[in-house]
Amino acid sequence: MTPTLLKHPARLPAQLLVITLSLACGLAHAVTVEFKQVAEGVYAHVGDTGARTADNEGLNANIGLIVTPAGAVLIDSGATFQSARKIAEAARKVTPQPIKWVINTGGQDHRWLGNGYFQAQGAELIAHAGGEADMKNRGNDHLQALKAVLGAKADGTVPTLPLRWLKAPDEQLELGGVVFELKHRGGAHTPGDTMVWLPQKNVLFSGDVVYVDRMLGVIPVSSTKQWLATFAVIEALNPAALVPGHGRVTNLATAKADTQAYLLALRAHMKQAVDDGTDVSAAVKSFNAAPFLRLLNAAELMPGNASRTYLELERE
Repeated sequence: MTPTLLKHPARLPAQLLVITLSLACGLAHAVTVEFKQVAEGVYAHVGDTGARTADNEGLNANIGLIVTPAGAVLIDSGATFQSARKIAEAARKVTPQPIKWVINTGGQDHRWLGNGYFQAQGAELIAHAGGEADMKNRGNDHLQALKAVLGAKADGTVPTLPLRWLKAPDEQLELGGVVFELKHRGGAHTPGDTMVWLPQKNVLFSGDVVYVDRMLGVIPVSSTKQWLATFAVIEALNPAALVPGHGRVTNLATAKADTQAYLLALRAHMKQAVDDGTDVSAAVKSFNAAPFLRLLNAAELMPGNASRTYLELERE
């Protein structure tokens, strides 16, 4: 019956037609998670570079997967319980190994609100202690904001904190025979932002320390000073492949052009404005945005980025 009805929608009662077409549209826009190989045993899903939407289920960030002989390691768990399930399904297409460890690279929603799904599957959740307070403080706010956008697609999501908190600026873990070096320099986009370096693979997962293709976001919990200190670690490592928090898998040169150059320019301009006693609104308007307007979302995000950086420089 259904194929015949879809071929002749005019014969359907109006209400049934609306429901049928709505379901068809919903199926057409279901989010797809796909892990692509970055290096041997190392994979990345590149999420949408735009805003969180019902279509992308809040998965507008990159997710990593590393396969080891003893199980898989997931870099970030997605934004919701339901999208975490889709991440797990995508991982099973790459490896039969279960996801035994999840590393959260920061306190933003799409980095950790999927934790509950993986914890229920027996995975160990790991993050840096520098992000614990931020995750506790903003977890419920994140969830309410996601519910407003995603509706029922956020159902089942409960902010679930890691049980294993790392404390040193540099921590080395051996998970399934693969070496993971976690590097935290006081935060960046969020206080807990931590990079995951795979020295045996020459691959870096930067989390939200690096944005390419799209404009980064300076939010109230960000620290542009620590952000640049963290970026200096990337320069020292000079990875062969860099999986950013947002945007295509990339290299150091592109990361410098799309993230570091903007932060340096923004801080230099706002420091001069603060030193000169220039009003924040005038400082924001006088910033030369032209070199960075090529980045997606730049026009919308730059005014807020500039004003928050000005306030940060005032505090310094």
